[in-house]
Amino acid sequence: MWQVFGQSKAISLLRNSLKEGRLAHAYLFVGPSGVGKMAVAVNLTQAVNCTGEEPPCNECRLCRRIAEGKDTDVQVIGRLAGNKAEIGIDQIREMRSILNLPPLEGRCRVCIIDRAELLSAEAANYLLKTIEEPPPQVLFILLTARESMLLPTVRSRCQRVELSPLPLDQTREILFRRYGIDYEKAEFLAHLSQGRLGWAVSALQDGQILEQRSQKLATLIEVTKMRRGKRLAYAAKLATEFSKNREGIEEILSLWIDWWRDLLLIKAGSISSIHNLDYEEELSHQARDYSLSHISSFIRRIQLATEELFSQNANPHLALEVLMLNMPSRNY
Repeated sequence: MWQVFGQSKAISLLRNSLKEGRLAHAYLFVGPSGVGKMAVAVNLTQAVNCTGEEPPCNECRLCRRIAEGKDTDVQVIGRLAGNKAEIGIDQIREMRSILNLPPLEGRCRVCIIDRAELLSAEAANYLLKTIEEPPPQVLFILLTARESMLLPTVRSRCQRVELSPLPLDQTREILFRRYGIDYEKAEFLAHLSQGRLGWAVSALQDGQILEQRSQKLATLIEVTKMRRGKRLAYAAKLATEFSKNREGIEEILSLWIDWWRDLLLIKAGSISSIHNLDYEEELSHQARDYSLSHISSFIRRIQLATEELFSQNANPHLALEVLMLNMPSRNY
C-alpha cells in the first residue's frame, strides 16, 4: 500500500508503470521542500523490491528494512556534513562503484539523490554519464525543489514526476484525523505549511522548527525597523552565511516572501487567507505602514533576489545589498 497522502496523480503514474513493467531507469521528483518527495521515493523503492503480493506491502522484510533506512541496496545521497554548499563528485563516484555490484537482497539497487540541484558541475556531469549508461538492476531517483538548477541533459534523461502541495483543507483534515491533534493546531499548521504535508508533520514532531521560525520572523520584524546602514550590515551577514548554508538563506527568503504576501492580503482585506496566523496583530500593524504598491514591489524584489542567488549564481553580497536597499521604509 502506498503510504503517501494526496499525490494521487504521481502515485497512479508510478503504480501503473510498475504493473505494466515499464518503469523508467531514472526519475526526477519535482516539488517544493516538504511536499513529500522523499516519502514517494521511499515508497517506490519499496515497491520495486517488495516480496509481497501487492507492492509495496509495507510488511515484508525488505519493505520494513527500506522504511527503516537499513537496506544495503539503497543509497541516499545528500550534502555531507562538512560541505553545506554542494554534493561533490567523490560522493557520485562512490555511488557508482557500489551500483556496479549486483543487488545483495532485493531485485534492484536504488540511488536517491536528495536536493539534486546542489550537485556540483563535476558531480552532475559524472552522474549524467552514469544515467546515460546505467548499470543493470539500478533505479535512480532525483529529488529537487529547483528543477532549473539541474543540468538540462540530466533532466532530459529522467522521467519527470511533479508533486504539488495539497489543498489547505485536505492538509488540515489529515493532520486532525491521522495525527490526532486539535483542530485549531491542524488549521495553524496547514496554513503555515501551505499544503506541504511533510513540512507540517515535521513541525508537529520537532518543536525546534517552529521555534527557529519564530526567531527568523523576529529578525525580519527588526530589520524592517532598521536604517539603511544596519540593513546593509545585515545583508553582509547573510551573504557570508550563504557560502556555508545556502539552505538556511533560502528558508529566510521564503519566510520573507510569505510575510510580505500576508501584508499584501491584509491590505486587500483578505486576512483569513494569510499564512502566519499567529502574527496577525503584528502584520495588521505593519500593513498600515506600507502602501500596496510598496508591498507588491518588494515581493517582486525578494523573488528576483531568490532567482539570482539560487538559479543564476549571482554575487550574494550584491544581490542581498540591492534587496536591502529596495526594502521600503515604514511610515511611523
